[in-house]
Order: sequence, then structure tokens, then C-alpha cells
Amino acid sequence: MTPEAAELDRLLAAIRGCRHCIETPRGKPLPHEPRPVLRASRTARLAICSQAPGTRVHETGTPFTDRSGDRLRAWMGVTPDEFYDGTRVAIVPMGFCFPGQDDKGADLPPRRECAGIWHRKLFAALPQIELVLAVGGYAQAWHLGDDAGATLQDTMLDWRRFLNDKKRRPRILPLPHPSWRNNAWLTRNPWFEAELLPVLRREVRKLL
Repeated sequence: MTPEAAELDRLLAAIRGCRHCIETPRGKPLPHEPRPVLRASRTARLAICSQAPGTRVHETGTPFTDRSGDRLRAWMGVTPDEFYDGTRVAIVPMGFCFPGQDDKGADLPPRRECAGIWHRKLFAALPQIELVLAVGGYAQAWHLGDDAGATLQDTMLDWRRFLNDKKRRPRILPLPHPSWRNNAWLTRNPWFEAELLPVLRREVRKLL
């Protein structure tokens, strides 16, 4: 094992044992025991960066084991075996643990502790990542910074600029969250399926 791989293993072990949202939380503590869910390796060239695990992922410990995952895999044009091959695909959500739900039963935003403590260290340990799929507004805001649009719509309409920006490494391709809650957005934006998805599938195939 190389020193870089050993360092990544130590970092992943620290993340999986993290309890900051219980012991030193920013705001209210996590309402249940932490169960960080992520995948990363020194060989994966593609990273999927989304919001945070939901209830089912919290139970299983496996990311995107729901209808959103089925839709995301269809968008990418990959099989489950390809999607879950950690040597080829990293999965790094903005919040590593299920954040809980509000009074209406909707998932809360990703915990703020995760990105502040871990994300820069983790991506510094993954220099081989060539493309980040920034799924949803939280991931887009972090990965694009000031370049992100004021709204998800603004960011999505500018997807070609982000993907083709030769100064940014890794490259970023923004995606809406594949949740059924975005069905109306997908209906209003047929260009997403007609124009972006073929490019997404070509880019993914090149990296797998």
C-alpha cells in the first residue's frame, strides 16, 4: 500500500468514526447515532456528490438504495455493479449522515459539520478525481462556490460552462436531485434529457 493510500484509509476511518454532530454540533445535535455513508478510493476518477443519506440509506449503509438511485443510474447509463464499484466511482455527499426530518416529515438539510471539517481534506486525498457530478443545490454551492447560480435553474442552465472550464479541476457537471420531488422541474426543462443526459453518459463511460 502506498503512503497516499494509507493516508486515505486513515481519513476514511476518521470520517466513519466521526461524532462531531453529536458531541460538538453546530446547532441542534444529530437526533440519532451517526452512521456516515460514503465511498472513496485512490483509483476512482468519477465522484458523485449529492445532499445527504435518507432514511433507507441510513438503515442499509449503502448510498442511493432507493428510487432516486434508480433514476440517477438511468441518467448516468450505468449498471448497479458499475455504480457501486468503489474503485471506479466515489460517492461523497455533503452530509455523511442522515440529518433527520422536520415536523412535516421532510429530510433536513445536510449537517454543516461534515463539509467544514472533512471535505477539503478528503478531496485533497483524491487528486485523481476528474469529474464531479454535483447533484442538487447544496453540492453545487460547495463545489462551484461563487460560480454557482442564484438558483438551481440558473446553475443548471450554465452546465456547459462548468463542464468545459479548463481551469477547474476536477471538472463539475451540475445535476438536479433525482428525487420524484423534481419531476415538475424535469417536465419544464426537456433540454435536460435531450441535451445534457447524452453528454453525461459519454463522460461517465469515458471514466469507467
